[in-house]
Amino acid sequence: MRPAAVPTVPPPDGLGGSGVLYELKLDGFRCVAFARGDRPPYLQSRSGRDLSGEFPPIAAAVARLPAGLVLDAELVAWRNGRFAFEQLLRTRQARAADDTALGLIAFDVLALPGRDVRRLPLADRRRLLLGALADVPPPIQPVMATTDRTEALTWMEQLADTGVEGLVCKAAGSAYRPRRAGQVWVKYRRSETVDATVKAVVGTAARPRAVVLELDDDRVLLSTPQLAPVQARQVAEAVEGRLGEPVRDPDHGSIRPLTALLRAEVTVTGRPPTATFVRLRGD
Repeated sequence: MRPAAVPTVPPPDGLGGSGVLYELKLDGFRCVAFARGDRPPYLQSRSGRDLSGEFPPIAAAVARLPAGLVLDAELVAWRNGRFAFEQLLRTRQARAADDTALGLIAFDVLALPGRDVRRLPLADRRRLLLGALADVPPPIQPVMATTDRTEALTWMEQLADTGVEGLVCKAAGSAYRPRRAGQVWVKYRRSETVDATVKAVVGTAARPRAVVLELDDDRVLLSTPQLAPVQARQVAEAVEGRLGEPVRDPDHGSIRPLTALLRAEVTVTGRPPTATFVRLRGD
């Protein structure tokens, strides 16, 4: 099941009236873990690839689980006090050299030994998940989850510095239906509003489609999605007489660099980070 993105965290009755389970959204690889007894464990990626060879400590931990247990989880890396997604993209030798810890954070159970539980309500599956992992040590752990929206929002803010991305919110009465999450599973991604410098525009001076932004930490991002008509008019008026000749940028294609300082307010979200233009700053 893949949650749909939403701009706000739903209320407790907002996903069908059966209640909502709020889970921390972590930055990692989605993974369905199959414990298979005498056979090697299988860590299935979204594309169906087996990740076991790339993450031996996780594979070894799953191998110790009861045969027939199937977990839906996030495979994460932890380094220097925060989640480190980029470490998952490195070789296992490089991770070991950097003292990177790996974890498998389970948020659902799909099967117990000899029993498919996907049709049960999520609230029941959560109880089964906690029972199945009650005596299981790290690196396998259940995700932090609550039915209290205020508590979930507090967690999200308190743990933001560790790299927690946001919340996944799920109808407590929902069955597990692969690829059919619809609006019973949704994800809210925490964003930050920051100031940025407009470095260039994409499109014509009279009708810019987007802007290239430099954040104060030197990240350069293309604003997305396309500027709304009102925003495009605002930018066109502000850049009149401030544009240089078109140049070819290796990342953004044909752009018109600005020849004078222009500041904007943007929201930055996700990984890799994307910037969404909000407005030009009056100062």
